[in-house]
Amino acid sequence: MNATPSQKGMLDYFKWAFVATAAGLLLGGWLGWQSSGTIGGMATVFFICAVLAVLEISLSFDNAIVNANKLKDMTPAWQHRFLTWGIVIAVFGMRIVFPLAIVVIAADLGPIEAFLLAAREPAEYARIMNDAHLPIAAFGGTFLMMVGLTYFFDHEKDVHWIDVVEKHMARSATIKGIEIGLVLLMILLFSYLLEGAEAVTFVYSAIYGLVTFLAVEVVGGLLDASQRTMTEAAKGGLGAFIYLEVLDASFSFDGVIGAFALSQNLFVIAIGLGIGAMYVRSMTIMLVEKGTLAEYRYLEHGAFYAILILSVIMYCQTMLHIPEVITGLGGAGLIGISLWSSIRYNRMEHLREREAVVENI
Repeated sequence: MNATPSQKGMLDYFKWAFVATAAGLLLGGWLGWQSSGTIGGMATVFFICAVLAVLEISLSFDNAIVNANKLKDMTPAWQHRFLTWGIVIAVFGMRIVFPLAIVVIAADLGPIEAFLLAAREPAEYARIMNDAHLPIAAFGGTFLMMVGLTYFFDHEKDVHWIDVVEKHMARSATIKGIEIGLVLLMILLFSYLLEGAEAVTFVYSAIYGLVTFLAVEVVGGLLDASQRTMTEAAKGGLGAFIYLEVLDASFSFDGVIGAFALSQNLFVIAIGLGIGAMYVRSMTIMLVEKGTLAEYRYLEHGAFYAILILSVIMYCQTMLHIPEVITGLGGAGLIGISLWSSIRYNRMEHLREREAVVENI
């Protein structure tokens, strides 16, 4: 008999993530042995896979919170589809197919040629990936910036963590398209800081990111609206699923590109990031079933602030290199502070309730 969410401990949620970790690290060690034939080579690849998994978890913790926020409004059927089909798309699509697709487009190669290039000439493969970093950062940064701003520019939002900022943003949400205007201003600012062909590439890629966000919002709304006309039980269905998949892809841009700083082997990167993706999935399930977002009222805010900072960092990375450890620690730090603020708020509320009870006695 399956345990109910209230009966499940934290370790229960991470059972499959632990299995994926063991299998992934063993596979990574085997790849190291096959490529080098030495214990040292095997240990090196083993270590890189572990570091990449930690990198993915640190960069994607806010992704888990945002996923949980969207999933809690979806039907159980669509929740299950996202957590099964979605993880397959996330691991194989973004960690293997996406890097191959970049090389196919950038180097004008066929899919098979790109795969063989990754297997036989990893250094050249990594060079092509790094050369494509600017348009990827502009596209992903714009998409994530829209995600973060749309959360705060919401006139119905009545829970605020940093009051002085969020109250003004919520009031300003009555101005139509204000978040789009702010993103366009950011695009113009960074395009001025770049030169020549790089500036043109940045603007085009950023505009594609903006259009993609708007298209996903429109298509998602239409799909969910059409399903609701057929049955109210379809609430939060295909449209929300597509939104979450595109959002996960945007979160993955930074980790996939940054992974090449640690390894040039596509398969080692896929193993390491795939392990991390399993932990993100487990965290998402735990947040939904335990109702953690409702229990810690500012946790969501911390995640969306982390998204905004990540989007600006991705913009900055078009001009200079920012170590992924800074990106990961920055996001984790904000989420940690928001968690502490939530716990502090809960304690104060508990004290107020106790004082009210005492006064009524």
